[in-house]
Parts: sequence; C-alpha cells; structure tokens
Amino acid sequence: MEPIPTIRRTPLFFASCIALIVTAMTFAFRAGLEGVWGEEFNLSKEQLGWIFSPAFWGFTLAMIFGGPLCDVLGMKRLIGLAFVGHLSGIILYILAKDSTMLFAGSVCIGIGNGMVEAACNPLIVSLYPNNKTTMLNRFHVWFPGGIAIGGLVAYLFISQLHIDWHIMVGILILPVIAYGVLFFGLKFPKTERVTRGISTAEMFKACLSPLFLLMIVCMFLTAATELGTGSWIQALLQGVQVSGILILVFINGIMALGRSMAGPFIHKFNPAGMLIFSAVFATLGLVLLSHSNGYAAFGAAFVFAVGICFFWPTMLGFVSEYLPKTGALGLSLMGGAGMFSVSLILPAMGKWYDTFKAEALTVGVQPLQAEAIAGSSTFLKVAIMPAILIVIFILIYLFRKKNPAEESLGPTNP
Repeated sequence: MEPIPTIRRTPLFFASCIALIVTAMTFAFRAGLEGVWGEEFNLSKEQLGWIFSPAFWGFTLAMIFGGPLCDVLGMKRLIGLAFVGHLSGIILYILAKDSTMLFAGSVCIGIGNGMVEAACNPLIVSLYPNNKTTMLNRFHVWFPGGIAIGGLVAYLFISQLHIDWHIMVGILILPVIAYGVLFFGLKFPKTERVTRGISTAEMFKACLSPLFLLMIVCMFLTAATELGTGSWIQALLQGVQVSGILILVFINGIMALGRSMAGPFIHKFNPAGMLIFSAVFATLGLVLLSHSNGYAAFGAAFVFAVGICFFWPTMLGFVSEYLPKTGALGLSLMGGAGMFSVSLILPAMGKWYDTFKAEALTVGVQPLQAEAIAGSSTFLKVAIMPAILIVIFILIYLFRKKNPAEESLGPTNP
C-alpha cells in the first residue's frame, strides 16, 4: 500500500469497531423490542416481521450498492451515510406514533448497518494489507461483542428494571455520535484495489470468477448457520429448561473471545483450513444442541460458538487474500449475500419449527415436550448446511494447494 504517514491506523480501527458495535446492538435490541412494540402499537407477529425485515434487506442493498460506490465516493463518505442512517433511524424510532414510522426507522437503521460493513471491511483490508484475515477477525469481535452488550442492556432495561424503551433506544445515540466524531477528524487511505492499480473492469470480472461465485454460495450457508440459528436460539431452546437469552449471550461472548485470538489459528491453518475447522465444529455443535437438555445446552452451545466464531470474518478474509481483484465490491457482495440468506432462512426455520411441533402435538405429545422435539429437529435440519460446507471447503483447500490463486499479488506495503 501507499505509505501515507498521515493515515492513523489505530484510531481508524477503533472508530470502525464502535460503528460495528452500534450495528450489533441494533440487532440485539430488535429481540427485546419485539414484545414491547407488539403490545404498545397493537401489532401482530406478521406486522412486526415486516417492520424488522429492513434490518436484513436494507443491510443487503446498502452493501451491494455501497461496494461499487466505495471507490467512487470514498470510504469516508460511506461512513457519513452510515452515520446519517443510524441517527435518522434512532430518531424515527423514538418519535414513532405508528407502525409506518417504525418501518421507516428500520429502513434507515438497515441502510446504516449496511454502510458500516460496506465501508469498514475494505478500510480494515487497506489498513492492514499483510494481516487481513486476522484483523478482520479482530474487527468482527465487536459484532458478537455488541450483540452481547445490547442483549444485556435490553434484558436489564426491559425485563428487570422495566425502563421505558425510548430511553434504551436513545442510548444508541451516544456511540453513533462517538464514531461520527472520531471518523470526521481522520484521513482515510485509498482502497487496496485502487492502490494496486486494478481497474474497475478487472474488479467486476473477478467477481464473476467461478471461485468467487462458489464463495458467494458458501456465504449463504455460513451466514444462515450463524445468524439464522442465533436469531431463533431462544425459541428453539424453549423446551429444554434453560434461558435462551443467556445461551445467546454466552455464544456471542465465546465468539468475541475467539475472534480476538484469531491470529495464531489463522497462522496455523490459513483461511481455507480455518473454514474447514469452523464447519466441522458448527455441525457438531448443532447436533449436540439437538440432543441437549438443561445446563448441558451450554456445553453444546460452546462447541457451536467455536464453529461459527470465525465464519463471517474468515469468509471475507479468504476473498480479500485469495481474490484481491474483487476489491470492495467483492467484500460487499459477500456481506450482502450473507445478510440476504438470513432473511430467507428465518422464515424457513420458523416453518420447520411449527411443522415439527404440530406433528408432535398430533400424536399426543405434551406442549412443552413438543417444543423440545421441534427445537431438536430444527437444529438437526440446520446442521445439514455446515455439513455440506465441510465437503466444499475440503475441496477448496485441496484446489488451493494445487492452484495458488491471486495471493501472488502480495501486499504492497509492509
């Protein structure tokens, strides 16, 4: 990379982490606000689903459009759009009088979240060209970290202290202002693609390569395994006599810890090897969750957390290291595909759960046991996805050994 002494890597990385914490906390607050908004605004589950859906498709659209615009507008302007989206969404939530304003707030929040990923992923890659996957993992520590923080805040405010939800949502303004102020005074580097002299045409062509398209398919499966299960974990564990929200916080705590220590693992296994490791543990964790009961669920959740811990950032790191010509567009398409897959898997998992529960009830099973059976069967069905990934990642690993890809481009700056 171009050695520009005025680029301050540590403050830029720190501000990026705060922006990602905001993104994660909006996901955590969603779970806490569902019941509150349903009661206050007299909304059905379907209506709530429509209100929250922009968290996924708004995120996806922002990333897909943000990727090509990253080099045109610059990463700093995308961060500005994220700031405006977050702040507008929070204000709309606080002032909401009906479901339309809540929906509009969710659209703004979703766009803000997507712009954070669209700008910050290529920013991290540009700041640390020799250590991409490790630093992407360290950056993405703060997605599970932010979910854990947001989950605990929501649990404390809504379930324990019964504080008005407007105050809880208003708290988000503080970290939004913080990352906005930090980024405003900092100079941004050029993206890695621009620094390498790779043309826009080459970037689009690289995004049509067979390996990249295969990684998009894999991103659908990894994201659905991680975020789909995380979104449904509370419902899936209803029948096993353990707090789903505590399991969720536990999983995200393990993920945050694991990502913060990713460096030695990546050095030992490389990104392709890490993905095999992750798929194996994710599959095993889901199988164990399907058979767990009581506090044993924490042990199964630990195995699952180890599996999904490295999925998202290592998928991005793989593309950045082995397919660098895809540039910011490649990273955005990967992230967008991941979030879009979650919007598809959530209703599918809900349907699986309802079907399994109905089947159990029709044969005379008690409701609580029927919920346990439905959760167990759904975990096993989801486990098919990482099991497929084990095979795909092994084939990619073997292919990479025989055909080293574009990493021969190498970093441009120590």
